[in-house]
Amino acid sequence: MSGQTIALVTGANKGIGYEIAVGLGALGWSVGVGARDGARREAAVQKLRAGGADAFGVPLDVTDDASVAAAARLVEERAGRLDVLVNNAGVTGGMPQTPTTVDPSTVRTAVETNVIGVIRVTNALLPLLRRSASPRIVNMSSSVGSLTKQSASGEETGPISAAYAPSKTFLNAVTVQYAKELRDTNILINAACPGYCATDLNGLRGVRTPEQGAAIAIRLASLPDDGPTGAFFDDDGVVPW
Repeated sequence: MSGQTIALVTGANKGIGYEIAVGLGALGWSVGVGARDGARREAAVQKLRAGGADAFGVPLDVTDDASVAAAARLVEERAGRLDVLVNNAGVTGGMPQTPTTVDPSTVRTAVETNVIGVIRVTNALLPLLRRSASPRIVNMSSSVGSLTKQSASGEETGPISAAYAPSKTFLNAVTVQYAKELRDTNILINAACPGYCATDLNGLRGVRTPEQGAAIAIRLASLPDDGPTGAFFDDDGVVPW
């Protein structure tokens, strides 16, 4: 195995995921670009390489068992281990999301990618992460997943949402459970809030750039061995659950 840090970012062909790949590549890491769309994935890899990054494509649909298993095999064959996993792939699930009118399939779609997809990918890659000297897992969440913020009077936490926001709350809860199970290992796992970034997910309405949103993931991906685990962070520090 090489001494180069090996990372995999899901949903990395565009938006925040792509900028996370850019940032990790700038650290000199080898970065796997996980994405479903073959053409977009390859375009992202070529753009990253043109910028000097050591990037490689990883066909990956986080909702498909066979796809995730194949991705794990690809990483193993290429590097023999994985040092950093950034679970970035996410969907809104569709609209509307008012609780009294939401279609259950909308909720199911959000949870399938944003929560179950993270569990599926994490568990498939854990054997490779366990081979790393300093494994890190970063789950891309959102402040809308904070129950503290959602229930605070006057707090701006986005529109009423019965699918996307609760899926991020679910992801936060799952992150805590992973941290509890893995507390006696060297694996650090945390949730990251990128802020309200202009991406396809919100019709480019966000006020932050994807590059700004990627910064917290890059920081958590490169934590020292005595860094935190089982916590939720944004650029300003700890976000309340």
